Amino acid sequence: MNSVSTQRVEGGAFSLPNVLTYCRIAAVPLVVACMYWQAILQGGLWLRLVALAIFIAAGITDFFDGYLARSWGQQSRLGRMLDPIADKLLVASCLLMLAADETIKGWSLFAAIIILCREILVSGLREFLAELRVSVPVTQLAKWKTTLQLVAIGFLLGGEAVDYYLPVSFMDWRWSYGAEPLALTTSIGLVLLWISALLTLYTGWDYFRAGLRHIIDE
Repeated sequence: MNSVSTQRVEGGAFSLPNVLTYCRIAAVPLVVACMYWQAILQGGLWLRLVALAIFIAAGITDFFDGYLARSWGQQSRLGRMLDPIADKLLVASCLLMLAADETIKGWSLFAAIIILCREILVSGLREFLAELRVSVPVTQLAKWKTTLQLVAIGFLLGGEAVDYYLPVSFMDWRWSYGAEPLALTTSIGLVLLWISALLTLYTGWDYFRAGLRHIIDE
């Protein structure tokens, strides 16, 4: 009896994996505030570095909450629900802010739109299938897709600020992006964003195909 009670406490709302997920959700307004202060209120470039540091810390919790939950046997329904929500909040809010400050612009906006639309569609599909008591597990490719999205956004968040503090030899690297040249960090971020958008399309279709049979039956 004691062992059962202990297991419920460990896998409860305030287990360490769930606390790490809460921290990732709490990081969202902090990252947004730093980006808004820097881009909209004309704050210093150091604010982008602060936003990047918070974002990296949040990304690290994305790995450890799942790893600890599996390793310590603390998986819970709450954790399974909140983990993808935390990821989507972090990715969506950062993409919107990066579009607002024109780090993402032009054709690259379509990559961001693809990512956001896929997340909304898959969330709706999961909710529909949950009512039918059908579970669609997260594939390994989908996990890599999320990781690549986070890496791409990290490069875009650092962007100009990282290039500013890099050696001059790195800052001289440019490629044309419309009427303006872009520096190394932002350029890498945009390339990775497009790759993650393509993976997003593939994994989105994979989820839809998995749930299509249940949709037709319904």
